[in-house]
Amino acid sequence: MAKKVLMKGSEAIGEAAIRANCKAFFGYPITPQTEVAAYMARKMPKMGRIFIQAESEVAAINMVYGAAGTGVRCMTSSSSPGISLKAEGISYIAAAELPCVIINIVRGGPGLGSIQPAQSDYFQATKGGGHGDFNMPVFAPASVQEMVDLIQDAFDVADIYRTPCMVMGDGMLGQMMEPVQFKEREQKQLPEKTWAATGLKGRKEHNVINSLYLEPDQLEKHNIHLQEKYADIKAKEARYELFNCEAERDLILVAYGTTARICENVIKTAGKEGIKLGLVRPITLWPFPVEAFEIIIDRAKHGLLSVEMNCGQMVEDVRLVTKGRKPVYFYGRSGGMVPDPTDVLNKVKLIVGGAK
Repeated sequence: MAKKVLMKGSEAIGEAAIRANCKAFFGYPITPQTEVAAYMARKMPKMGRIFIQAESEVAAINMVYGAAGTGVRCMTSSSSPGISLKAEGISYIAAAELPCVIINIVRGGPGLGSIQPAQSDYFQATKGGGHGDFNMPVFAPASVQEMVDLIQDAFDVADIYRTPCMVMGDGMLGQMMEPVQFKEREQKQLPEKTWAATGLKGRKEHNVINSLYLEPDQLEKHNIHLQEKYADIKAKEARYELFNCEAERDLILVAYGTTARICENVIKTAGKEGIKLGLVRPITLWPFPVEAFEIIIDRAKHGLLSVEMNCGQMVEDVRLVTKGRKPVYFYGRSGGMVPDPTDVLNKVKLIVGGAK
């Protein structure tokens, strides 16, 4: 069994990507994920792999486009404003069906905001992430260990579906140190990259990587193809965890990432006061885990409470999937403020009774 090592989240991201056979990294420094790039700068050249600090976020994502087009595993990382700058390139990558991994260690916004942790990029990540009709799988780890595991999964999902994948943490996950185990992983049977632009290699025609369709009927045909792929991802790749949801609960919390860990503590404290709570933790934000809510909806006596580090984003998806069958409430902090367990519990008490 592999030993556990104590690592900062952002550095663990880099090591996980290297172990997932990432061959090229293109990035630009921005707090709170600069350590990802710093780690890759130290490690990648020594292994004969590519590290480039681009002149901007726009340059970095277009370098990813080029490298992904040759079929190599590649990655970029950034934080909120940097992801906004990469949005055009992410749309190009999705349209061209190129596999890659994008890391977003979210900071408070909007604008330059702060360098503190937040979850205010949920809409940006799950509702496309750029212009046009597209989606990308978005993984939301709740610990440094899970971040490591999901980065390796993201590379596989990217290759299977020929799509960009995002791993979205927050500034707290990026900066905290936790024990990490780099486990031996079963090698998945991945499709051969016969589409890659690597010269003729015995073919009669060159492979061409493109996202431009000037004829509307051809673009619509391509969009229909993409939507069929996204439907397949929805059917096969949604992930979630249910915590303490085995029977009827006074209220069921919904949270992801760091906030989900806070909610687990709230559940334990509430239990001592006779309040029964459960937790739905989406692990994929897109596709959103609809199945989880079908399982728990009848167990939520007073409804559901979405707890987020933003002004109310995931709560909209919770309301969509519950279809008005139970009340859906919201508690959030923004600007880099982290929810306090006591405040979350008081919100619970306001809903179920017994508030101080």
